[in-house]
Amino acid sequence: MSAGGTPGDGGNRYLLRLFIAGTSPRSRRTIETVRRVCDAHIDGPYDLEIVDIYQQQALAEADRVLAAPTLVRLRPEPARRIAGDLSDERRILQGLGLTSPAAKGADDS
Repeated sequence: MSAGGTPGDGGNRYLLRLFIAGTSPRSRRTIETVRRVCDAHIDGPYDLEIVDIYQQQALAEADRVLAAPTLVRLRPEPARRIAGDLSDERRILQGLGLTSPAAKGADDS
């Protein structure tokens, strides 16, 4: 799945891959949370690929995903990953190497 952007702007475009386990309510909440955080904090276009580890096991193995949910930032490099509970916006931002305006203000004091 993709969100925002135009074809051909891959150099600046974030490429994220979210690994989930099935279509449980928890998986759906995780997808919604990650999309909301990305929409609010990524300047410009991004691609968010949703991968169900039950349906695409080979991709999970190729990306060395051992647990779901796992969010992998493939671009911009270097790659980063965050696994486990993705309900905390601040944890997602830290895992992606982003900071929220509130976090920046808190870090300055």
